[in-house]
Amino acid sequence: MAQASAARRPGVNIFDESRPMWRLLLVFLVPLMLSNVLQSASQTMASIWIGRLISTQALGAVSAVFPIIFLLFSFVFGVSSGSSVLIGQAFGARDYHKVKKVAGTVLGAALYLGIVVAILGSLGSPAILSLLATPPDIIAQADAYAKVIFLTMPVFFVYFVYATILRGTGDSTTPFYALIVSALLAIVITPLFILGWFGLPKLGVVSAAVAGLIANASALAWLLVYLARRDHPLKFDRETLSDMRLDWKILGAVVRIGVPTGVQVMMVSLAEIAVISFVNRFGSSATAAYGAVNQVVSYVQFPAISIGIAASIFGAQCIGARREDKLGSVIRSAVGLNYIVGATLIGACYLFAWNILGWFITDARTLGIAHQLLMITLWSYAVFGNSAVLSGIMRGSGTVLWPTAIGIFAIWGVEVPAAYLLMHRFGLDGVWMGYPIAFCTGLVLQFCYYEFVWKRKTHERLV
Repeated sequence: MAQASAARRPGVNIFDESRPMWRLLLVFLVPLMLSNVLQSASQTMASIWIGRLISTQALGAVSAVFPIIFLLFSFVFGVSSGSSVLIGQAFGARDYHKVKKVAGTVLGAALYLGIVVAILGSLGSPAILSLLATPPDIIAQADAYAKVIFLTMPVFFVYFVYATILRGTGDSTTPFYALIVSALLAIVITPLFILGWFGLPKLGVVSAAVAGLIANASALAWLLVYLARRDHPLKFDRETLSDMRLDWKILGAVVRIGVPTGVQVMMVSLAEIAVISFVNRFGSSATAAYGAVNQVVSYVQFPAISIGIAASIFGAQCIGARREDKLGSVIRSAVGLNYIVGATLIGACYLFAWNILGWFITDARTLGIAHQLLMITLWSYAVFGNSAVLSGIMRGSGTVLWPTAIGIFAIWGVEVPAAYLLMHRFGLDGVWMGYPIAFCTGLVLQFCYYEFVWKRKTHERLV
């Protein structure tokens, strides 16, 4: 049954010899990148609504919570990245029962983890914000926003993991449809809660968080119905529900792959916490500028991350099918697409920087700060994308320790110290100089490990 329905699945067939690898990657990447653009657009619109309909201080409060959200995201990202490798390898080997088994186990783990994070996070948010040296004039609003965000995690974790699992089979289209539902609802609902239209309560700064919960829950419900109607191999059924009891062997493999990846993302998020603690020293205007720059950078960063994810999934399918001869083509195509797409987006952001930043910042001083910071760091995200491809292809084989160690070193051994030292010489500009320095260092180290160690090994399926 699973085998028959899998044959009808949407997605990309990596072993389609009639098309070059770059086209296969592009077919997969377009919905994935559009998904990230939609997600970024939803976040950006929330910032615009908050900044324009409430205040700059409210935008600063939301920005102060961003590193905490990123830290939470790191946990589920690690689990889902491990599952995408196992699913990709199983799918490449055409072991569809294993695909279903991995999916159920990871969905169960995501749900249980989300519940724990919701409880602990909502209780501990005041202490966390105090440790971050959040400016006194925004800490109350930041705490209210953080509490709601924490409580939404069970729904968000399950939704995010389901989308990642689908992409592991080469299906990036279905998650894109679900994200259309989520993004449009979040964009429309947020201002309704801010202004209290149609009899809704005025929720102030927490409006975006509540809208996000409604949007993600609706998208998850739509996704489950859609998969059932299409008889998709990863539809939620009794087999999936049974698998949510957890297969400890599979979960162990997911953890071995996912925890190092999650630790790296967590270390990145902790670095962002360190960075925002540097930024907060320059006042709430600098904090708001930091949030605005992060919104713009996400449009460049997420496509780079998407290309790394695609390289990991395609690489995993190659290894599962015992077609390592395809790996070189995957890498060349992914790196080329990274620089083509990256250069296009970076150039557009440089060209229209004032206009873009002006969408959600009205204060002239804050706008000037944000523009200067964007000019310093934006170009380096093309370098970051190249590094993501190399680490992604290695993760697709289950090799995660050294790519993770290199990523952590680039952040904590280079970015944070450089930001701290340069801050004392160049002020706020120095904080942002740490990003390109770290990205360039990371690329050099990832390439050296790939070229002189990983490339010379033979890689096998993990489960």
